[in-house]
Amino acid sequence: MRSIERTLLGWIFGALALGSLLVAFATYLVTLDEMNEVFDADLKNIAQAVAAYHHAGHGPHEASPVALPERKDVPDDSEVVTLTWTPAGARVFASDPRVGVPFITEEGLRRIRVGAEEWIVYTVVRDDGVAQAAQRQSARQEMAGESAAKVFPPLIGLTLVVGGLLIFGLRRGLHPLDVAARDVAERSVHSLDPIRMEDTPLELSPLVRSINDLLGRLGQALGAQRRFLADAAHELRTPLTALRLQLQLLERSRNEPERREAMADLSQGIERSQRLVEQLLQVARAEPDAELQRVEDVDLSALVRDMVAAQSAHAEHLGLDLGAQADVPVQVRGSAAQLSALIGNLVDNALRYTPAGGVIDVSTAMQGDRRPVLRVRDTGPGILPAERSRVFDRFYRGELAPEQARDGGGSGLGLAIVKAIADRHRAEVKLSDAHEAASGLMVEVIFPESKA
Repeated sequence: MRSIERTLLGWIFGALALGSLLVAFATYLVTLDEMNEVFDADLKNIAQAVAAYHHAGHGPHEASPVALPERKDVPDDSEVVTLTWTPAGARVFASDPRVGVPFITEEGLRRIRVGAEEWIVYTVVRDDGVAQAAQRQSARQEMAGESAAKVFPPLIGLTLVVGGLLIFGLRRGLHPLDVAARDVAERSVHSLDPIRMEDTPLELSPLVRSINDLLGRLGQALGAQRRFLADAAHELRTPLTALRLQLQLLERSRNEPERREAMADLSQGIERSQRLVEQLLQVARAEPDAELQRVEDVDLSALVRDMVAAQSAHAEHLGLDLGAQADVPVQVRGSAAQLSALIGNLVDNALRYTPAGGVIDVSTAMQGDRRPVLRVRDTGPGILPAERSRVFDRFYRGELAPEQARDGGGSGLGLAIVKAIADRHRAEVKLSDAHEAASGLMVEVIFPESKA
């Protein structure tokens, strides 16, 4: 696991060390440049002085040559070697005969190679001869390196001091983060109170705010789950009690007609319980924090045709005219399984509440040529306008629902599932009167604008 503190300190110390090296190198370059200027001027002055001395007749010349000195000492790198030459190129004098500086006929400063060493030579040309002053390049580089070396230790010390201050400041700066981490670690699984932000540094405020927002959403999700479990347990208690009573009636039946009647009631109760369990599973899958199923381009018209075909036999058995108007493909972006569940719940509600001889139409269209729309119309009793804002709540059933429904009323989950799935697809659900009939309900699910 990576440590932010160690990473920052590593980069900071690396930057400081690199900076120290760069400063030392820059010191070396600047010092070497300054020394070149000074020593070049010195070489020029020395060469001119030697030339003037020999021109005045004080030094050795061709008419009266002198023996060159014999040198057996170790040469000093900083030593300046002087030479004089005749105009024809014969060496007259050399302060160190061991140095083979060549004869140069052009006046000025030149850098030459003598053996394995680099030399800097200044030449003065006169009518009566040539004078030269030469110095090793390594002497200047060595002196510049010594200057840089003297600068480097203070830089290392400064790096250590600054690094220590940075470690102290960094740890003090990260202390509020440690406090916040301990605050979260010491909490119980039921404590979702927000983290205090009074002493939180400005840089950490976005992170702490995000954590607080997450805690708030977790609190809401857990609260919704607790309410859902309580409601589900309450709703399951009734059909389970009914199943037990129906089973007792079956056990107490004394003849075949009573047994068949008890079996029919028990089968109907099991079917209602199975439907309730399936709807509870659909509610759990449609929760906003549930894992989203595969999202793809879905043909809403094809789903409608499939659902109507699957329910047509049941509708015919109930004496209902169930039809689909979905010939033109209507594409939406979403989960095919959840959209099929949405259509199934709308059709199931219509079948449950529409009396025999009624009509149920399921259609798809494009609203304004851009927004896909699903419509389910029926000729049932409809929903009172005062109740339309509440029918999307879980387990809510209108006052007249048990009387109006074919099987005594559903679980109150159908429209809640429709609303949850629509919200996950960023769709809008509208309830209104079915204008084609004197009574009835029209449910519209309007999806987001199509990008196709």
